[in-house]
Amino acid sequence: MGWCFSKYDSTAEGSDDQGEFSGGNIHLITDNDVWEQKLAEAEKDNKIVIANFSATWCDPCRMIAPYYRELSEQHPSIMFLSIDVDELIEFSSQWDIKATPTFFFLRNGEQYDKLVGANRPELQNKIASAVDSEAPS
Repeated sequence: MGWCFSKYDSTAEGSDDQGEFSGGNIHLITDNDVWEQKLAEAEKDNKIVIANFSATWCDPCRMIAPYYRELSEQHPSIMFLSIDVDELIEFSSQWDIKATPTFFFLRNGEQYDKLVGANRPELQNKIASAVDSEAPS
């Protein structure tokens, strides 16, 4: 499925436009403090976190963004985050982002799954699995 190699060019056209990557129930991560705050909030509320590392210049990222927003509205029990790799270069490097979009699935602040690329069916499957894992037995 579609993906872009990260190029970390903060001068890329439209790099300051995060509008299409936010909205719905998506929290935009603007710095490490916001990241830590959201992870603490998710852990306190026992929520799974999905972190979408994307770039405004990446066509697959732009194509999956409305679907990610839709999923965030359908699954309020999951915390959806969005990170612009060009805005948070050092932070993204710590996560070893090699292509965008890259989705990390976290539980209690720890990664338990990952998806690279704009693969709608696989993203839906992983979210369904996350929701199933939250359900009381």
